[in-house]
Amino acid sequence: MKPFLARVDPELLPGLEYSLMHPPPTTLPGLAAFRANAAAPAGTALPEGVTVRDCTVDGLALRVFTPPGAGPHPAIYWLHGGGMIAGTVDLDTPYCAALCLRTAAVVVAVDYRLAPEHPYPAAMDDAAAGLAWLFASAAALSVDPSRVAVAGSSAGGGLAAALTLQNRDAGGPALAFAYLMYPMLDATHTSPSAREFAAIPTWNRAHSEFAWKCYLGAAAELSPYAVPALAKDLSGLPPTLIQTGELDLFRDEDITYASRLLQAGVPTELHVYPGAYHGFELNCPESAVGRQSLRDRDRSLIRALHGQPADPVTSPVSSISTPAEGSLL
Repeated sequence: MKPFLARVDPELLPGLEYSLMHPPPTTLPGLAAFRANAAAPAGTALPEGVTVRDCTVDGLALRVFTPPGAGPHPAIYWLHGGGMIAGTVDLDTPYCAALCLRTAAVVVAVDYRLAPEHPYPAAMDDAAAGLAWLFASAAALSVDPSRVAVAGSSAGGGLAAALTLQNRDAGGPALAFAYLMYPMLDATHTSPSAREFAAIPTWNRAHSEFAWKCYLGAAAELSPYAVPALAKDLSGLPPTLIQTGELDLFRDEDITYASRLLQAGVPTELHVYPGAYHGFELNCPESAVGRQSLRDRDRSLIRALHGQPADPVTSPVSSISTPAEGSLL
């Protein structure tokens, strides 16, 4: 088999520079340095027409992005990435604003608490509280509560998957869709891709093992709400899109989860992008594969939330590029 770098799509090679200069942490001092370096981009211009406002609910910070035009709008509840140990709503603001405009949906992003300072279930509790607030505030937000999707990338994708499980089991409001971008689902690191990508320059096994250890803390018994791969029953979950890369540590756990969703009768779309590593569409959004992944994302969300097929290549709500800023892990 060819080495990792020889398998990377040539258009994505420049995107590896950041990971090589600022590798994800494997120690607590390294985590502090990584967080300090991951400042939100200054002066980033947001798409014209998107309204952004901040809300605080019982100490939980949320940022609401509203598209132009009259509502009620569908909504996307966004959970940022960062391995459960890093990432902020500030870092994901350009991404969320572009997502809002491209899909003509209100985007509500939650600044959940991070590990190791706040291990499981802190992030999950925050994610559930923010979603409950979205539904309770639907009228004020000009949101149609029958058209709400949960979404996230990496750790946020794992949280989104866990949230669909918890919402189903609690008899919560029906979710219209789930969008999981290379979700972090399995703490065991026993899949072929977890073993294969143990030492690559992007998110690798050492980084992932450290992040999961921080997140799970001293938990004696693991729940599917902490580790979604542990869920025995995936029936009754919302239609789902899962995207991952050929060269992503999470590739095989994501493929397995998609397969299990299908076997449980959940309408599921799966894309595995050749030559793509973790974070490829954020690092290189103008690459052919980056553009393709964003078009696939938009098409699925528009179809699920607007009840009609849409072609993001020509759709007015999808005519801009998603910025490269986003979750760094």
